[in-house]
Amino acid sequence: MTQIIFISFITIAVPFSLWLVLLIRFKRGKTRADRYWNQSQNWKLKPNNLGTTKTLEILPLIDWYTNRSSLMVEAGVSYLVKTDETAILFDVGYNSEQRDPSPLLNNMKELEIEIDDFDTIFISHNHPDHVGGTKYMRRKSFSLTSHQIELKGKKVYTPVPMSYPNLKPICIEKPTQIAKGIASIGTIPNQLFFLGWTMEQSLACNVEGKGIVLVVGCGHQTLPRILQRTENAFEVPLFGLVGGLHYPVSSGRDKVMGIEIEKFVGTGKLPWRPITMDEVEENIEFLKARNPKVVALSAHDSCDASLAAFRNTFGDAYREIRVGERIII
Repeated sequence: MTQIIFISFITIAVPFSLWLVLLIRFKRGKTRADRYWNQSQNWKLKPNNLGTTKTLEILPLIDWYTNRSSLMVEAGVSYLVKTDETAILFDVGYNSEQRDPSPLLNNMKELEIEIDDFDTIFISHNHPDHVGGTKYMRRKSFSLTSHQIELKGKKVYTPVPMSYPNLKPICIEKPTQIAKGIASIGTIPNQLFFLGWTMEQSLACNVEGKGIVLVVGCGHQTLPRILQRTENAFEVPLFGLVGGLHYPVSSGRDKVMGIEIEKFVGTGKLPWRPITMDEVEENIEFLKARNPKVVALSAHDSCDASLAAFRNTFGDAYREIRVGERIII
């Protein structure tokens, strides 16, 4: 009888203790993130240091949808961002099964893109669906396929200290120009209940005569903070936003044992209080107030209902993100 009582106690106490630890970490992390945010309000790029690009092309290489059967899709992100003077590989996808070649390399081959076709790699944040898998996230590294191929000569910009063989990634904290007309908006932290402290940066592309086009990985920073940081840092009007904002309201793309984990893991909210469509609509109104001329929401971390809400609100300004389809600004 005593043994049964002890086992029952352990069965209840251990999970309760784990949840309590996670809850305490979450609350402390939220306070820390707010403090970091408040201290970064005056971060700006020096006047006239950003410059402009006349052209901007964003080619999705990895995302959830495509209209060509020869191209692979997954719950990850990788975009090729091309301007007048540079080509940037924005994140490197998920490759959850650690295939070789990876979905990214498969799609690059299908789209006739070579490693030499980009000179810069920009990592939005250190999560598996953006750095090429869980093992690379744990190593604080990244990979375009199941093994780390030679990338000699590439410039790399990361939001936390990361490594790669024969490269010296530059860790960015504050808004920083990385090419003519192109900058990181700097890192913005958030505390996620399960995934913990998450630092994420987005790419700002200043298109001549138009304004800033943001390229966003997951949007863990939250849309209001992304937009406020951009406005504070560059003092250039917003022209567009392309990428992920993490609105998995009705469903999640990535399932573990049948559980749509994105609804509970990456929203920056308590798992028993998932994001609602009312919150999505509030964010849409916040973006709409900036009158963007281009809006494209990634399906990799947002449900179809959220995509429909953005599509219906922004009408002709809305662009679909599909692997292999260029978004030309």
